[in-house]
Amino acid sequence: MASRFRILTPDAQYADDAEIERNTAGSDVSWDIFRERVDSRKVPDAVFAAADAIIVWHEVPIDAELVRRIPNCRIIVRAGVGFDHIDLKATGEAGIPVANTPDYGTSEVADHAIGLMLALCRGITTFHQQLQADPIGNFDSGRAPLVRRIRGRIFGVVGLGRIGIATAIRAKAFGMRAIAYDPYAPAGMEIAAGVERVDSLADLLALSDVVSLHCPLTLETRDLIDAEALRLMKSDAILINTARGAIVDIPALIAAVASRQIGGAGIDVLPIEPPLPDDAFSIAYRDLGASKLQDRFIVTPHAAWSSPESRADARRLSVQTAMMYLQTGKLRNLVNGEYLRDRRTLG
Repeated sequence: MASRFRILTPDAQYADDAEIERNTAGSDVSWDIFRERVDSRKVPDAVFAAADAIIVWHEVPIDAELVRRIPNCRIIVRAGVGFDHIDLKATGEAGIPVANTPDYGTSEVADHAIGLMLALCRGITTFHQQLQADPIGNFDSGRAPLVRRIRGRIFGVVGLGRIGIATAIRAKAFGMRAIAYDPYAPAGMEIAAGVERVDSLADLLALSDVVSLHCPLTLETRDLIDAEALRLMKSDAILINTARGAIVDIPALIAAVASRQIGGAGIDVLPIEPPLPDDAFSIAYRDLGASKLQDRFIVTPHAAWSSPESRADARRLSVQTAMMYLQTGKLRNLVNGEYLRDRRTLG
């Protein structure tokens, strides 16, 4: 018996044969699984043309050219939160709904943001590295430059969504005062989250001892934290970014930390991942001492979301979203509604 639907994943982020996906979707679906990185042209045109749905991760862009290759696609689901690599206008005008998967990894990202803060404010990575080099001679609690009491400090959240709220709640558990800036969050959201709302990004940057970014990447937020924004921060403040790499001007951040304009930074995301060999980050991070970033700059490889549980949730929930629409026409987590025209219906 032929399957009713065909689903394509062009950039699968798992090693198995889509076991979670197959179990979640059931026998109604045939799967085309590829593991391409960036270049969608390596996936045959016939495979794209046959897809009733596409579940995409973060590596293959869904641009206007690709939209022309998917005439039968009824829905695109991002197996993750960020969707800046998907052309929402082109998909919407083609009548293809785009949904994301916002309800996975919230705890992991919030934990990671706090972990980066703790690693810097408690000197954890500094002490570890120094004791590795000399367990006896470096047995000294005074060698980490950013160590300070966390209780009573101000934790500033940019973006009062699920992860921003979860991170603020964790910061409050450490006795920090949590403030937030988000011009799009509904009035009263700060009351539900138990945080104080400020009127501008400038106010948040000037007040905060730790600034944690939790906003999506849009035209408005690209390079939101640039040289001018960094100049507004306290000289010992720490910047945390577990959102999207291009929200921060990385060369400006490196310069700000190296010149001690701000205290330090904990970064999980970069504008280009993995970084290019000759970009500012790669050059600086190869020799933190020479770059004057030692003990003040920590980077993890877009790992904030990652855990076995979170990965399984992303896979399962994205398939559920696709199947709900294919089988019933019901949509959840729609992100391109403002552009959607004449939604493709069940055939």
